[in-house]
Parts: sequence; structure tokens; C-alpha cells
Amino acid sequence: MNDKRSLLSNGAAIVRRNKRYVVWFFVLNLALASMGAAAFRLHAASVLDRSLYADGVLHGFDLGIFVEMLSRPEFGPMQASTVPGLILAFLFFVLTLIFLPGVFLGYASDRRISREEFFRACGKNVWRFVRLAILFAIFAGIVGGILNGIQYALAKAADKTSYEKLPFYVQLISFTVIFLALTAIRIWFDLAEADVVITDQKAVRKSVGKAYRQTRANLGRLFGAYVTISVVALLVLTIGLVIWNVIVPPASVWGAFLIGQLILLLLLATRFWQRAVAVSFYSTAVAETPVEKQPAPVNLTAAATPQAGGI
Repeated sequence: MNDKRSLLSNGAAIVRRNKRYVVWFFVLNLALASMGAAAFRLHAASVLDRSLYADGVLHGFDLGIFVEMLSRPEFGPMQASTVPGLILAFLFFVLTLIFLPGVFLGYASDRRISREEFFRACGKNVWRFVRLAILFAIFAGIVGGILNGIQYALAKAADKTSYEKLPFYVQLISFTVIFLALTAIRIWFDLAEADVVITDQKAVRKSVGKAYRQTRANLGRLFGAYVTISVVALLVLTIGLVIWNVIVPPASVWGAFLIGQLILLLLLATRFWQRAVAVSFYSTAVAETPVEKQPAPVNLTAAATPQAGGI
């Protein structure tokens, strides 16, 4: 428990010291999301500005009216309003891969790194992080696919039993196992990303192997910290939704916007907290690694020369 609290507190201290990264990524996400939603906003305005549909969504959200609005011919094809959002969401993912190395360097440093150091780290490690992302997708896809297949088979078997609550319990346990397995893979690759940046490792496969050994040897300690932060994120989401439904009036667009953005900011901060935990653990593990003493070199010339008085 002391180790877990230490990781959590050290990670929180790192995030607090470098909170500008969370703010930058939040602003980037907000800007791209605003541009992605512009197409949908224009299509909706073409219908709502000249229709009584607006009254059905102005004082609250009516799902029936919303679906009927989407089906109207003047709204246009759904692809025209959804594709820009998907493209900009992918752009945010790409920019995250580009800027994350600078974040890891800032987390590992005990001082505020300069702008030049940040972008130098980003440029140097961008292709390495792309390879790590591909490897993560492969491993997570294989593990997730296998577990989903097992979950589907168990759910079908549970449906055939007479115990009505069994399918629910099977689904709950299956989702929990999948979440824990993917969390372990996330820990693994967070440590690999830290190793790539901190040691300037060009061979990504070496960082992946080293991170796997560290994760396997310290899984309980890292797992406890990551799951604790995930629980905090779930509480943030739950409390935020309750505040949204209880306090914010249905007609208050700005109130809903502010609460929604605050929830997203805090959820983003919890993910950066997990990365900070990985950097804190990695830095401590490297500091505690014993340095192997090299044997003193042997002077072959002196050893071959007979000493005075020798035979």
C-alpha cells in the first residue's frame, strides 16, 4: 500500500508540476472538436432555424425529435456531418503521438524543459511512438478479440440456463476481466514509451521487452495505481453527470457546455496521471538498478614479467 500511495502521490506531483500539458491537450481537443462539430451545426441550423423542431430540443433533449430531424431530406446525408468529426478525431490521435514524447521528457525532468527540448524530443521519437502504437494495437486487438470471443460463448451458454441473473453476472465479470487485461497492456506500453524517451532507445523492440519484464515483475504495484486512477475517473464521470442532470437547467446550453468540458478536462488529467505514474515508476526502477561492477583490467605485461628473486 505504501508503494501504491507513493506512485499515486509522485504521479500527482508530476502532473501538478506540468499541468500545462493537460491544458494544452485540452485546448487542442476543444479546437478540433469545435471544427468537427461545425458541419453538424450547419446542417442542424438549416432545419431548426425554420422549423418547430427547435422547440423540442431547446428546453431539453427529445430523442424522438432528434432522430426525426436527422431523417429529414433537408438535413442532408449523415456522412456529410459525421465524416469531418471522424477525420479531426483521427488528427487529434496523430497529434497526440507527435507531442507525447515531449510530455514524457518533461515528466522525467526535475526542471521545466525549454520549448526547444520539448519539440526536439517530439521530432526524435515520433516514428518510435508510431511503431509502439502499432504494436499496442496488435497486442490489444489479439487479447481483446480472444476475451470477447470467450465472453460471447459464455453469454450464450448463460442464456440457456434457468438462472435469470446469470447472463448479467457473466457480462459484468467478462467486462471486468477485459478491462483489467487491457489496463495491463496499457501499463506495459506506457513503460515502453517512457523507456524510449528517457534512454533515447532507437530499437523499439528492446523497450517493449524491457517494459514487459518490468510490468511482469511489478504488476501488482502498477496495477493498483492504474486501477485506482481509473476508479477516480469513473467517480469524476458519475459525479459530473449527476451535477449535469440535477443542477444544470435543460435550457442552459452554456451550463451544459461548461460541465461537459470540465468532465472532459478531469478525465484527460486522469490519463496524464497514469502516464506520470509510469514515468515515476520507471525513474525509480532505473535509480534502484544495481550497477554491475566490471572486473579490474589485468596487466598482461606485468603478469608475464618475473619478479625479482623469482625463478
